[in-house]
Amino acid sequence: MKLFSKKDPVQAELEKLEKQEEKFLAKNRERKDLPLNRFLQDKIPDKLQGTLEAAFAKAFSLIFEKGTGVIEKTYHKEELEKRSSIRQYAADVRGDRKSLKSFSRQAAGSGAGNTLASAAAGVGMGLLGIGIPDIPFLTGMMLRSIYETALHYGFSYDTEEEKRFILLLIQGAMTHGERLERVNEKLNFFMEHGCFSQEEGMDEMIRRTAGILSDELLYMKFLQGIPIAGVIGGAGDAVYMNRISEYARLKYHRRFCLKRQSGLKESAAKPRKAL
Repeated sequence: MKLFSKKDPVQAELEKLEKQEEKFLAKNRERKDLPLNRFLQDKIPDKLQGTLEAAFAKAFSLIFEKGTGVIEKTYHKEELEKRSSIRQYAADVRGDRKSLKSFSRQAAGSGAGNTLASAAAGVGMGLLGIGIPDIPFLTGMMLRSIYETALHYGFSYDTEEEKRFILLLIQGAMTHGERLERVNEKLNFFMEHGCFSQEEGMDEMIRRTAGILSDELLYMKFLQGIPIAGVIGGAGDAVYMNRISEYARLKYHRRFCLKRQSGLKESAAKPRKAL
């Protein structure tokens, strides 16, 4: 009789991810009311948020339509796909948690690099007092970080469904409270069922994501438009990039484990051929 049964590595990893996800949700449940935001509240032009929202929406539309190829020139897509395939083969052979964790380590490295790049660019533009004009660059950095994360876990990012998934990732990373809970549930439903519970048009999803970003980044982008003082606002780019990267890694890792768990169950259910 076995006194101890070894827990399935994939299930153990999923349980760990669930705890990490709960921690992320708890940390971002309430929006922080920063003293700087209260100070700037009466100084922000009425039309600034609408201008920000339009800039983000235009950036997403342009990149999704014809800018993904430009982003792909900033990293080695084929090399990332090859490394992901090697890690998946190792996970198939070894079947332990160590091989599963190698995916998150690689994704974390890419995320850190993108955060540093956005911080350097944001601070530089803040010194010059450039705020809204950096929106296309910031949007491109967000998508590059998510694209690389997707590749590390063996997922694509160029289909309509994957673009919706990516937009929801950004929404979830940049929102709070009940809205964050709803977005998180939508993502989990897609990962478990392979489809969205409610289909939403791409244009509407882009507008919704742009609205969330403009609301969250309003104070930082206003401050970034002031020369010298804008360094503080520019540095905020790194904070938000880190949040997006962290949330993307959590969801893609969970999606990868769920897919792997499903594949293992299907394999076990298939009848074996007689020798």
